[in-house]
Amino acid sequence: MPVSHGFLRAIRLLRDNVPAFDAYPFSIPSIAKLDELQLDPKVTFLVGENGSGKSTLIEAIAVIAGFNAEGGTKNFKFGTRRSESQLHQFLRPVRGVKRPRDGFFLRAESYFNVATEIERLDEEPSLGPRIIDAYGGVSLHEQSHGESFLALANHRFHGQGLYILDEPEAALSPQRQLSLLTIIHNLVEGSGSQFIIATHSPILMAYPNAMIYRLASEGIAPIAYKDTEHYTITRDFLNSPERYFKTLFANSSAHEDPDGGGPDRGS
Repeated sequence: MPVSHGFLRAIRLLRDNVPAFDAYPFSIPSIAKLDELQLDPKVTFLVGENGSGKSTLIEAIAVIAGFNAEGGTKNFKFGTRRSESQLHQFLRPVRGVKRPRDGFFLRAESYFNVATEIERLDEEPSLGPRIIDAYGGVSLHEQSHGESFLALANHRFHGQGLYILDEPEAALSPQRQLSLLTIIHNLVEGSGSQFIIATHSPILMAYPNAMIYRLASEGIAPIAYKDTEHYTITRDFLNSPERYFKTLFANSSAHEDPDGGGPDRGS
């Protein structure tokens, strides 16, 4: 069975080269405190609240690993709308001894652009097979978002690869998140692949023995799965939704008209 020693062992911020830590993206607290981040040779998760810097960091990791900022393989060079931050210019990869034979950067927010680029390339004259054939042969636009995500993972992730995923759960039902976990496990344990994933999903981040980093105002630090807010809030809510509703709806009512009459209809 192949053993992964990690194609990307760590990333390092060249802090002395950063022009200013009071300007985006270096003003993001988690990025401002970044020095060197060790990556698990199998699966690393980046978690945190919206705005914590997860997507900014994972985009920069993908770019320094050789991927297009909007997603795809290392052969994709398109730019629908250049919006990546300059963070990648100040990051350096710490690579493993072996080089990946495969790889893909999947980001939910620009996946539509990747699907469109595949169709555009397949319309050009070529002596080789269609690109879409490597993705299952069916246009990614002609499938549901979730179906196309899983088609990509099933058909295009060949193994012995570096796969960087930004919020892949965005299009996946809980059942299909479990299917993605199976794909990840087979690629990690069966072919020595490495995954780096930014996610909000308590299902995905439950992957056994994965490294989980929490991005917060205090910086970036390892966190145990059951200590994440994603796990504790989901667990507590499912155990007692009524308690949550009582608190949430009470807070909502506090902002209503204290007389209970709503807006003045005569105004």
